[in-house]
Amino acid sequence: MDTSRRRFLSATSASALSTFALAASDNNDPLGVRKDFPAARDYTFLNTAYIGLTPQPVADAARDWIDARARHTYTVGQMEAKKREARTLFAEMVGAHPDEIAFLFSTSEGENVVVNSLDFKPGDNVVIDDLVYPSTTVIYRRLQETHGVEMRIVKNRDGATTVEDFAKLVDNRTRIISVAWISNTSGHLHDIKGLADLAHAHGAYLYADAAQFIGTAPVDVHALGIDFFTTGAYKWLMAGFGIAPFYVRRELLDRITAPNVGWMVEKTLPDYHYQPYRNARKFEFSSPAYGQFYDFAAALTYLKGIGLDKIEAQSVGLAQQLRRGLADRGFRLFTPESNRSPIVTFYVKKSQKDVQAILDAEQIKVSLHDEEGVRIRVAPAFFNNSSEVKRFLTASEKLS
Repeated sequence: MDTSRRRFLSATSASALSTFALAASDNNDPLGVRKDFPAARDYTFLNTAYIGLTPQPVADAARDWIDARARHTYTVGQMEAKKREARTLFAEMVGAHPDEIAFLFSTSEGENVVVNSLDFKPGDNVVIDDLVYPSTTVIYRRLQETHGVEMRIVKNRDGATTVEDFAKLVDNRTRIISVAWISNTSGHLHDIKGLADLAHAHGAYLYADAAQFIGTAPVDVHALGIDFFTTGAYKWLMAGFGIAPFYVRRELLDRITAPNVGWMVEKTLPDYHYQPYRNARKFEFSSPAYGQFYDFAAALTYLKGIGLDKIEAQSVGLAQQLRRGLADRGFRLFTPESNRSPIVTFYVKKSQKDVQAILDAEQIKVSLHDEEGVRIRVAPAFFNNSSEVKRFLTASEKLS
C-alpha cells in the first residue's frame, strides 16, 4: 500500500469497529454535517443517487471562483494547479496513483474510450448484466453491429447477480466484463474483486461504471484489481457536472489509446512535432471546465475530513433500516437483502402521478421510475438521519 493510500485511510478509519452503528441512533446529526446542507432544513432529501446536494463549503468554493473571475483572471498555471490538487485528492481517495487518473467530461465517455481502444474481432464477446446503466447497453449493441461482437447479458435474480452467474457466460473469447459498481436500479453492490479475478482468468478486462459507488465507501482499487472505471462528480462526490474521473490501471495505460489530441501535450517539439503524455493525462487534450475543479477539490477535501468509513456507516446503515421497514410493510423490494450500498428500491401499485403527489405533500425527494408498476429509488446520504428514514416509512404507508 503506497503512502498516499495510507494517508487517506488514516483520515477515514476512526470508526471501523462501529460499522453501521451510527445510523441506529436517533441522533439528529451523527456526523455533525447537517449545517452544511441548507436544503435539509426545508425538506427530506433522499435522492443523492440522482443528483447530490452541494455542501455549503463546496458552494462557497464555487462562488469564490466566479467572484474572482469577475474581478480578475486566473492564469492557466493557477487553474492547472487546482486540477493537480483535485487529481491528487481523488487518487488518494480510491487508492490509485495520480498518473492513473484522467479527467473526462462524462461517465459514458470513459467506457467509450476503453471499448474503442480494444481490437475486437468477430466472435469475441462482452459480458454485462441487466443492472447496468443504459449507456452500457447502447455502447455494446453498437459494438455488436459494427464488429460482430456478441453481447451476453446476465439476468439478475431479485436485484442481484453473482460472480458465479457471470462465470457461466464468460469464456476465452470474452474481452471485457462491464458492470455498474453499484446498480442505479436495484442498488446491488457488485463483487468487484471477484469479477476482476474472473475476467483476468480468461484474459479479459473488468470495467465499472462507478457513478453510484465512489464517494460512498473506502476503496483500494489496486487491491481489487479493477482495470478501468469512470465516475461522475455530481452524485456521491457532492460536486458539479463536467468532471468525470477516469481510472486506467497503470499496466494498461499503453493499451488504451487517447481518441483525441490537442494542445495539452507533455511538450511541443521543433517543426510542429510533439511528445504526448504517457500517463492518464494523455486523455486530457483540451481546456477543461476549470471552474468545476475548484468546487470538486473542495468536495474531495470535505469528504476526506468526514471520513469515508463514517460516510459508509451512516448511509448504508440508513439504507438497511429503510429496507427492513419497507419489508415489514409488505412492499416488493428490488434491492437484495443485506446489501451494502446506500440505495434501496421497491415497487408500488399506485400511479406515478399519485405517488408524486403524496411525496410532494410530505416534502420528500426521491426518484420514481414507471417500470412494472412504479419503482421508487430511495438513496440516503451521510447527512440524512434515522428520523428522516422513519418519516419516509410513515409516508410509504400511503403508497400501498
